[in-house]
Amino acid sequence: MCNLYRMTKAHDEVARWFNAIDQLGKSNIGAEVFPGYPGAVVADGKLQQMTWGFPLTLKSKRTGKPLKPKPVNNARTDKLDEYMWRYSFEERRCLIPLTAWAEAEGKPGSKTRTWLSRPDAELFAAAGLWRNSDEWGLVYTMVMTDSAGAAAECHSRMPVLLAQDHWSKWADGTPSEARRLCKPWAGELAIERTDQRW
Repeated sequence: MCNLYRMTKAHDEVARWFNAIDQLGKSNIGAEVFPGYPGAVVADGKLQQMTWGFPLTLKSKRTGKPLKPKPVNNARTDKLDEYMWRYSFEERRCLIPLTAWAEAEGKPGSKTRTWLSRPDAELFAAAGLWRNSDEWGLVYTMVMTDSAGAAAECHSRMPVLLAQDHWSKWADGTPSEARRLCKPWAGELAIERTDQRW
């Protein structure tokens, strides 16, 4: 599952790439995006800032009181009909611009970051869902599917990557059209293994 990704392009370049209205202005989005932090999302034809992860509030087993919300940053394709994702999948799909995503590889306690990217595109899109939340305002999550090819060397799941000619079908198509796009990336992927600790 993806818990870290890079978006290293300037927001005006990203807006042009996706033919979107740039609403980021002076945002505080970092080049590396972690769950619970702001990221850039293309939704309703606008490049805008949202928090990565739908808030999930659990109750303390000890006190019964609500705990601090946890960001749920990945939505599995086989769970899109569940309550947490269903309405966003049917009504609020978005594009997540990225330049690479990371997976943790190695033994527990000594895992390192492995970066995956598309060698044919310096900027590409992952499928996402979004909604407005009481806790953090606008939030988004990344849609995940089974891994294939080089990505399967690192993890059993990977983001749903969208070819450029599928962007509008994901964002504006019917749920059944969008569901057909929820499959592993068939193109080439580049892997960069690092010694950077996870």
